[in-house]
Amino acid sequence: MILCEWKDFHTDAETYTQEVFEDLIGDEFEAMMIKEEEKIPSYIWTVNFVVIIKRSARMFNDISFEKIPRNPVCE
Repeated sequence: MILCEWKDFHTDAETYTQEVFEDLIGDEFEAMMIKEEEKIPSYIWTVNFVVIIKRSARMFNDISFEKIPRNPVCE
């Protein structure tokens, strides 16, 4: 499901609000995709990036963000 309004989510170590996410990424939130039965989004769109949320689970659940430019400039 695509959400055009922010929905807070958390891992074992961190709670992600829109303000925290925008500070980490350095860009403004536009939308997020959350799969059914999931609590953490798979993708988040900002003005300039598509952010892929990668999960990692060792001793506790954690995530990392991979930023991909939405409109790359080709020369």
